[in-house]
Amino acid sequence: MSETAWTDPDWLATAHGWIDERVGALGRHRTGAIEQPHVRSWATVLRVPTDDGTLWFKATEPALRHEAAVHTILAARSPERVPPLLAADLERGWLLAADAGRRLREVVAEERSLVRWHDALDGYARVQLASRADVPALLATGMPHHRLDDLAAGYTDLVGRLGDDVVEPRLRDAADRVGPMVDRLASYGIEETVQHDDLHDGQVFVAPDGAPGARHRLLDWGDACVSHPFLSLAVTLLGVVAWGVDDEPGSVDVAPYRDTYLAPFAAALGTSVAALADAADLGARLGWASRAVNGHVDADPASTVSRLRMYADGG
Repeated sequence: MSETAWTDPDWLATAHGWIDERVGALGRHRTGAIEQPHVRSWATVLRVPTDDGTLWFKATEPALRHEAAVHTILAARSPERVPPLLAADLERGWLLAADAGRRLREVVAEERSLVRWHDALDGYARVQLASRADVPALLATGMPHHRLDDLAAGYTDLVGRLGDDVVEPRLRDAADRVGPMVDRLASYGIEETVQHDDLHDGQVFVAPDGAPGARHRLLDWGDACVSHPFLSLAVTLLGVVAWGVDDEPGSVDVAPYRDTYLAPFAAALGTSVAALADAADLGARLGWASRAVNGHVDADPASTVSRLRMYADGG
């Protein structure tokens, strides 16, 4: 959809009507005008002030309409980490949620510390483990699956479609390494489950003191897929944590954060964190290849090439 579709008066009137109906059904009252702080081609977000706190409405393009259903399933399984929606229209892909708190990005900048990532990573691992039983239901929502077995072919197809004028030779040559790395990662026998695919510090929220549930909450599941869980570590560890509070590449040793993430998996699998470290490092590396394949947008080849370089360069 175009960004102008989200600002069309008729569409907004329909959305506002739905919001007001749901707010009333919740026993709340809107206390001000609905604002539209976020407009992108793929989604829009509306801010709704009420007498019982701010609410947030989100609508997505048709290809991402499964997000509301995915969120509903994950929240039912892990409500302390994925706050339940207040209302949802699964057919249209609309959702209404309570304010989740402040983004981790702003809190980290204020506190000058990454320590909160330990709790967020532990919580994310537990959501993934808990959701293994929900894979059929997640796929039934229309949520995509990106299996390890398909990654090598997907990489080769992607660089072929991009062409030699976009993809440098070393990135094309790196395709030969995807298959063997996939085989090594698959040999660990770790079950595929929900994989957020874009878990950065703008998707983790810090709940206010005294709020029910866990302190760090995980939102925005629009890019999520069913895949190998460790592929998430590309964006989270190598794309965010490794850059530290001053946004300096490679300034932070990610191993302690990786191990925090692995601890729930080690306990569930009856093994040790050390025994899974190689699998996690493989997942983080392959995660960039997967993110390039799964997240490619024809209008933004530069982002895809950047991810291919992260895979090829191992960072």
